[in-house]
Amino acid sequence: MGEKKSVFLVEDDLSFGAVLKSYLEISNFSVHWVDDGKYAIERFRDHQFHLCLLDVMLPNVDGFTIGREIRSIDMQIPIIYLTAKSLKEDILTGYKIGADDYIVKPFDADVLLFKIAALLKRSGSNTPADNPTFRIGKYLFDPKLRTIELDNQLQQMSPKEAALLQLLCEHRNELLPREYALKRIWKDDDYFTTRSMDVFVTKLRKYLKDDPTVEIRNIHGSGFIMTIL
Repeated sequence: MGEKKSVFLVEDDLSFGAVLKSYLEISNFSVHWVDDGKYAIERFRDHQFHLCLLDVMLPNVDGFTIGREIRSIDMQIPIIYLTAKSLKEDILTGYKIGADDYIVKPFDADVLLFKIAALLKRSGSNTPADNPTFRIGKYLFDPKLRTIELDNQLQQMSPKEAALLQLLCEHRNELLPREYALKRIWKDDDYFTTRSMDVFVTKLRKYLKDDPTVEIRNIHGSGFIMTIL
């Protein structure tokens, strides 16, 4: 049957949540279910998941807010919104946050399974068993734990710092376009987020200052390049 994929389900309708959880478990998924939005991020941080199913209308903290927080922690995990709302504005909001799909209640459970399968296939190696680290000169960077290590000394990073450094690592020795990074991390590219990104780049340079072979260069009007000699 293969490895069970772990699903993070946030749904406040107890009857619907129980049925959906059972259906997914019968379909060989492991499901962690939360029925109140205020507990969602804490539970997400405490476990590792392959995919998130988020209701929009939740008590205390709505699904869009939870989605933004999840994206600040993990930029790659697939997110599907489950909602009774089919308004264009709500659907667009979900996608702008970084949702991968949006399914309106009531829906065919088999359709949901196909969507989940397609997203898991597309995400490829994005599994909890995979925790890629990056060697940056003398440093070891763990994007999942948001730590950068040098000589057995760990520096804890903020979610956005880690997300930006991960993008630079994925584009090492090549241009990371400014607009791409802003949309991926800040979901916006206006003047204020652009200035915010410059501040974060300055912070990253300070984290990496003890290795002269590592340099983050500003390419005027285009973006940044992290070069490692």
